[in-house]
Amino acid sequence: MKATERRPLPGSERQLPADAQLIGPCPPDTEIEITVYVRSRNPAEREQYFQWVTTGDAPPLSPEQFAERFGADPADIEAVKRFAQNHQLRVLSYDLGRRSVALAGTVRNVSDAFGASVSDYRHFGGTYRLRQGTLSIPQNVNGIITAVFGIDDRPQASAHFRVLQPESKAAAAAAQSYTPLQIAGVYGFPTGLTGAGETIGIIELGGGFNQTDLDNYFQQLGVTPSPTVTAVSVDGATNSPTGSDNGPDGEVELDIEMAGAIAPGANQKVFFAPNTDQGFIDAVTTAVNDANVTIISISWGSAESTYTAQALTSFNQAFQDAGTMGKTVFVAAGDSGSSDGQTDGANHVDFPASSPYVVGCGGTTLNANTTSDTITSEVVWNEQASGEGATGGGVSDDFPKPDYQSNVNVPPPSTQGGGRGVPDVAANADPVTGYQVLIDGNSIVIGGTSAVAPLYAGLFARLNQARVQQNQARIGFANPTLYQNQSAFRDIVSGNNGAFSAGPGWDACTGLGSPNGGALLSAIG
Repeated sequence: MKATERRPLPGSERQLPADAQLIGPCPPDTEIEITVYVRSRNPAEREQYFQWVTTGDAPPLSPEQFAERFGADPADIEAVKRFAQNHQLRVLSYDLGRRSVALAGTVRNVSDAFGASVSDYRHFGGTYRLRQGTLSIPQNVNGIITAVFGIDDRPQASAHFRVLQPESKAAAAAAQSYTPLQIAGVYGFPTGLTGAGETIGIIELGGGFNQTDLDNYFQQLGVTPSPTVTAVSVDGATNSPTGSDNGPDGEVELDIEMAGAIAPGANQKVFFAPNTDQGFIDAVTTAVNDANVTIISISWGSAESTYTAQALTSFNQAFQDAGTMGKTVFVAAGDSGSSDGQTDGANHVDFPASSPYVVGCGGTTLNANTTSDTITSEVVWNEQASGEGATGGGVSDDFPKPDYQSNVNVPPPSTQGGGRGVPDVAANADPVTGYQVLIDGNSIVIGGTSAVAPLYAGLFARLNQARVQQNQARIGFANPTLYQNQSAFRDIVSGNNGAFSAGPGWDACTGLGSPNGGALLSAIG
């Protein structure tokens, strides 16, 4: 077979959004940057080593060790470089651990290299470069290249936070809102631990933070000094506050303030990336391969059906790699109930929360006495009738039921390849009983499962600190351990998120339930 013959790139097929309006062909000389991902070395050994780390039979690998054993083969990187040069594409950088090559070139040359059909469209209130159909690659890199991102720059994800609307009927009836420290008390988070020695990586696809906001907020809580927060640029995105507390700044500062209040001794690295499939996956792989990051929090996502198969596979592999390196990943499960905001009448789960290698975080409505740290009631968060959202949750169409869910009652999947139940855990997320935060100088109340992911990230920073003090490994891939210790969670048995209802044990609204921090420390600390 000739090297010039082309083959379809598996999983690369992409459809146009239903609302896309054609403007015309992309100017062919427009310069764009793309990311090419390649296969790993020793894939069977990589899978086995992940299992050994999970069961405690092997130590987690550092990113450097991981790159050497399971990163890209340098020969594969060279093959991609030659392919790029043959199509007048420039090699910007490559990373063996991330198994990625960054390329740049004109729309004409990129389209020629990958057999892409690209045009400009109006979509989602903006103008974007969209592609449709399946990409193709020459035979000499077939099997080497596993995914290509960046040819299409449509928005990929939404932030999963909800600002309490003062005019809503639900707001008028709200009993209270909470600070993160009050929630930590109510959920019995272990005291005397600050997350010292940990670094929480936070993924953000827009907006930014103001250090003055953070300093003022933590000072109000009595958290001094403020946690150290460092912005990391991915694919050209930067810490860029918009000045709108109901925009992406709300997500960014919510994440930082939640994690920082719970684990003030932990450092934070905020990875800013463009809101595209390229930006999202590049931010995740950058955080996963960061030598300092020990825990990752993601509060962005969208329905599984909005991702290409190559994207689902690439993200999922990155999350498994995180486990091999001893890192725990928490992801918000979505704020639009069992439909995940889709209008086709079907049930959908949010991704990346549906990856079997992350802890999917659902939401509850919590009423508690913060003086006595007692819970009055806790039910599934569902305020859709008043426009205040509902927790995501359901059954994956793309990922099978993992072994750690074999003893819980996950509803049957709607597809042969599905079955992974979402979420795994939950905590307070209703904006009506939400969190008091400071965004762009404004004191507001925010809810959403966006708050739950950094809440758990902060809790696990405390738990990791306790383990390290006992000369134990960090928790890493946590899901099997969580399901083996269901008694460390408060079972939520009332409410629904649309199609799914809560009940005894795991359910597709709140997973195992809300945390008992002290019990978790006893079980896994």
